[in-house]
Amino acid sequence: MSVKPLSVKDLYTRTTLRPLSIKSTDDLEDIEALIGQERALGAVRFAARMRQRGYNLFVIGPKGSGKHMAVKRYLEQRRTEIEVPCDWVYVHNFQNSYTPTAIALPAGRAESFRRAMQELVTDLTAVIPTLFESEDYRLRIEAVNKEAADKQQKSLESVDEQARKQGLTLIRTPQGFAFAPLSGKTPMAPEAFQKLPEASQKRYQEATKGMMEELQKVLRAMPHIERDRQRTLRKISRETARRVIEQEIADVETEMASADAALKHVKAVADDMVDHIGLFLNAEDGSPGIVPDGGGESAVENDPAHRYQVNVLVSNRPAGGAPVVVEDHPALSKLVGRIEYYAHMGTLVADFSLIQPGALHRANGGFLLINADKLLLNPMSWEALKRALYAEKITIEAPNTNTATATVVSLQPDPIPLDLKIVLFGDHRLYLMLSALDPDFHDLFKVAADFEEIIERTPENDALFARLVATIARNNKLRPFARPAIERVMEHAARLAGDSERMSTSVGQIADLMREADYFAGEDGKAKVSRTDVDRSIAAQIHRADRLRERTVEQITRGTVLIDCDGARVGQVNGLSVLSIGDFAFGKPSRISATVRVGAGKVIDIEREVELGGPLHSKGVMILSGFLAQNYAADAPMALAATLTFEQSYGGVDGDSASSAELYALLSALSGLSIDQSLAVTGSVNQMGAVQAIGGVNEKIEGFFDVCAARGLTGRQGVMIPASNVKHLMLRADVVDACKDKRFRILPIATIAEGIEVLTGTTAGERGTDGTYPSGSVNRLVEERLVRFAELRAKAAAQAKES
Repeated sequence: MSVKPLSVKDLYTRTTLRPLSIKSTDDLEDIEALIGQERALGAVRFAARMRQRGYNLFVIGPKGSGKHMAVKRYLEQRRTEIEVPCDWVYVHNFQNSYTPTAIALPAGRAESFRRAMQELVTDLTAVIPTLFESEDYRLRIEAVNKEAADKQQKSLESVDEQARKQGLTLIRTPQGFAFAPLSGKTPMAPEAFQKLPEASQKRYQEATKGMMEELQKVLRAMPHIERDRQRTLRKISRETARRVIEQEIADVETEMASADAALKHVKAVADDMVDHIGLFLNAEDGSPGIVPDGGGESAVENDPAHRYQVNVLVSNRPAGGAPVVVEDHPALSKLVGRIEYYAHMGTLVADFSLIQPGALHRANGGFLLINADKLLLNPMSWEALKRALYAEKITIEAPNTNTATATVVSLQPDPIPLDLKIVLFGDHRLYLMLSALDPDFHDLFKVAADFEEIIERTPENDALFARLVATIARNNKLRPFARPAIERVMEHAARLAGDSERMSTSVGQIADLMREADYFAGEDGKAKVSRTDVDRSIAAQIHRADRLRERTVEQITRGTVLIDCDGARVGQVNGLSVLSIGDFAFGKPSRISATVRVGAGKVIDIEREVELGGPLHSKGVMILSGFLAQNYAADAPMALAATLTFEQSYGGVDGDSASSAELYALLSALSGLSIDQSLAVTGSVNQMGAVQAIGGVNEKIEGFFDVCAARGLTGRQGVMIPASNVKHLMLRADVVDACKDKRFRILPIATIAEGIEVLTGTTAGERGTDGTYPSGSVNRLVEERLVRFAELRAKAAAQAKES
């Protein structure tokens, strides 16, 4: 059988946009949505419109796929169809200051409520002191004081009148009230009292004792008179204050007429202002009947502007639609809000005005977009988000504070009802991890929008992709891209997809390439970006990342790493692997060798024995045993001991893409036929001998090409690839040119039989009707060797038994 090298058209599929009749991106319209994402965008639409609990959205796709932009754009269009959510404010709870009250207001009314309350306090601070200094208020207070004084005086005069009837009079002394005998109309001098007869003195003393009892009755009534005076004064002060407060607060009630919760709070404010009217007066300007306020622990207790202010948590524009919020740093405080504190006499104190909103508050009634990996880096945030979604309310939690130097006076604000859609963004790995490890995940995120990473190259998709290029150019204010430049960008998208029939949807990488191409066009003073500029930007991207690739080629050309590019060797073949450094991947040739001898029928994978081989590589090696058993010496026991290894491999090896190369080396070692070292091999194999597709075929071909080019191309050199990988070829221009000039070749291989014939130049051979392979064929030589091994093993076993 003969395997022909691939033609140039198979190595690189060019894009043509001639049917569009365009000259540049200026002739193309912008595209509204990502191309090829109908499934994912359908899931987004469903989740956005589904109002039942738990239908939150997880958007799956790699970074740079444009999924975030596409989802955000759709939600921003959808937001106008949803009723604008209400505003939320926190106010002081006059019954319990440690549980601030949350109030819902119609959209756009929170700021007007805040301003109205601020103006109310400002006006009352100016009006109330003046009111309590007015003539009317002063006269009313004086009348009350005079009435109380008159009552006290009349009570004392009544006692004095009774005393005079008994020859006594009531006098005031430094020690208080006392009774003295009368001498005419004036109190008797002590000396005169001593000269009175003893009977007269005794009579006066008994009369004094009786009057003292009457006096005590009057004095006990004095506090009641003072209490009545204070009550009357307070009543006058409250009536005076309430009158002006109700006049001023009427404007606020008019402003908030349609907000019942706000009106209820305004009424509570009016009552509290009357009870704490002293807050509006300076201590030195205090008025009679007003109990001084202030001196508390917080500004809420001392400052009316603070006590009666409105803390606006969320304010929405009435015509703005539902909010679409992107939270880039979903820490706990950023997500559910926080309470700030200030120090006061060794204590951390908080009040309602220090409550700050989180992303859940700002997005309430709309959509909240979060990167899942950032959210999971804050485990407290992930748990808090789940609690909020299950409870359907936002509870601001105070952080745990373990300090020996301060006592925390914390708050428990009213929770706020929660009604929103959460949109998480992540890759497949993150989605699968959450699905497997968190039982709540699927209950809360019932919808997954899985964004395609590649799209098919069809005329329709080519036209849409060209519009995508035009959209990126205009959004980034780049120069127009000429038609050949657009075609080159699309060809690079196919290379990113690793498939000549597909294109990558990685908008981020495409945009980066276009920005860099625009830079090179600007360096040359061009008005439009050309195909050459795109080629330069691709080459520059590779050059910035390929230092390790160059060192690898250098080690091979200097003979440090042993790779043959010509000649023939038994049991030795050039295998190919792919190394990745970030977004840059390159192929690396490796020598694979095999040795055989009589043994127990085991193929030893040295990489696995020293724990450098991964499970997939080990599986590939084990398949080789199945292939040998399937195709050779079925009637004889397998008496083979073989070893396989990647020479000069000092790192881990995984994947089965080298299994065909390992099988070729093993067949060469068994048959004794040499393998052409000018060829490198890639491809996996099954037990039936079919060569299967592998990944990274372009990088592997280019990796061996670079080594051959460094040593000098001979025309015999090339790479054997699975025939099923031909459709994935999008090779570099220098590789395509070398193949065009017949200095390099790419050979498509469908079976191991085809491959071994190419490598050895010997017919593989098919089993004939007599059950044997043709003489001199690869398969005949292999089978004869295995039969010989079986005979030698049987002979050795017999000798061992006799001895």
